[in-house]
Amino acid sequence: MTICFSIFLILWNRLQGMSTPKVHLRIAEWLEKGWEQGDKNLLLMAFRSCGKSTIVGLFAAWLLLRDPNLRLLVMAGDQILAKKMVRNVKRIIERHPLTAGLMPDNPDQWASDRFTVKRDMELRDPSMLARGIGTNITGSRADIIIYDDVEVPNSCSTTEKRLELRQKLLEANFVLVAGGTQLYVGTRHHYFSIYAKQPRAEINEMHSFLQGYKRLEVPILNKAGYSAWPERYSLRDIEYLRTRTGPNKFDSQMMLRPVNILESRLDPFLLDFYVGDLVYTESQRLPCLYLNDTRMVSCTAWWDPAFGQTNEVVQNASQSRRDGSVFALIFTDENGRYYLHNVTYLKVNLSNEDEATQQCKQVSLLCRKFYVPSITIEINGIGKFLPSILRREMAAIDYPCGVVEHSASTNKDLRILEAFDSILAARLLMVHERVKWTPFLQEMREWRPSSSKIHDDGLDAVASAILQEPVRIVHRRSSVASKHWQGTQQINQIKSNFNPYQ
Repeated sequence: MTICFSIFLILWNRLQGMSTPKVHLRIAEWLEKGWEQGDKNLLLMAFRSCGKSTIVGLFAAWLLLRDPNLRLLVMAGDQILAKKMVRNVKRIIERHPLTAGLMPDNPDQWASDRFTVKRDMELRDPSMLARGIGTNITGSRADIIIYDDVEVPNSCSTTEKRLELRQKLLEANFVLVAGGTQLYVGTRHHYFSIYAKQPRAEINEMHSFLQGYKRLEVPILNKAGYSAWPERYSLRDIEYLRTRTGPNKFDSQMMLRPVNILESRLDPFLLDFYVGDLVYTESQRLPCLYLNDTRMVSCTAWWDPAFGQTNEVVQNASQSRRDGSVFALIFTDENGRYYLHNVTYLKVNLSNEDEATQQCKQVSLLCRKFYVPSITIEINGIGKFLPSILRREMAAIDYPCGVVEHSASTNKDLRILEAFDSILAARLLMVHERVKWTPFLQEMREWRPSSSKIHDDGLDAVASAILQEPVRIVHRRSSVASKHWQGTQQINQIKSNFNPYQ
């Protein structure tokens, strides 16, 4: 049956009660043209939530309609994502008015991760097969391989993972039959992306990974500054998205621009400073916490512990290079502004008392001073035994503060960029003047990703506090410090005409 893919797409959308936006027709026409011209290597890049995987699923159903003997292999970042596309193509074949004749007679040929349509040839491989990038594909054969979002944050966050991804993708060439087609569909997640158009001299690339591939790139804004999908994303929506995600992530995920993490820098000039202390009040028995007449609604305290920093004069360079033990405190107001109210680089004295107890005492006093309802401790390394000591010290000063344990697993450089990128760009980070007298601002100026020669302990602690979801704990004790000031309780007074004596 000879029907163009655009009509196939429009018919499906009408069946679903939807219209077909121009951006989808543009992608459909490009895919069909590439297939008709015999292009064997295709790369489709479009902004996040554009619907590119859905269109490619319809394209796969259209190809099987034209030639039921085709064998398609879907490879994705994981098995679940690959099965998602296969299930989507199954639903299309089941419901599209033009593909009803492809349904097999045997239900065993209609599985969740593979299916075989009615075809003339007896082939060992199914019509469509789903495989995650880490699964074994030895022995399989395919006329078309669709690489759907094989590059995800988990597969490109480190140099080792990026090399492993490339090796696995190269191995897929042994599955492709002679003269077969490879279609990559995705969005870049790293500067050293497999989708990069130019080779990266920083990693000694002689040519880009997908050199020679025919490309279609669809950013959310075209060269004239208009939305690629105005029915769903207005210019106001796009600007809001840019503000919330930050310029780096927006440029990478929505504008498809290669953002070099090595060129990123944290600019202290984007900080707004303030003075003032916290004021705790109660109104109609409702606890409230104010900072310069602005009510605070949440708080995150983070402690990234380390040992070895003392108040004594440093005698050698080895101590100065040790990790710092940092307490960071972030408040937020009702308008979404962040207040970096305190950053303390903890130090201990050379005394008979152990370092862990000295630091836990300091942290417990800081929590009581700033009305902290809960503190999170990073328990990687030496922090494993500190929560119990900190709880003991909290009980010793009779301050009811929750202690939450956290094990960090994400890349520190990406964690710092993710935390600071958007709020600095939106000028939402307020910093107390006292922070100027700590090493924090110097860490911001000197920070470079993947550098082991600079300190970033304060940056890491503050970034973790920013990214941590606020924890709000209601205390039932009568002391002022233990009352809940974060505004989740509400007391209403209602006048009534009820008279008990009538």
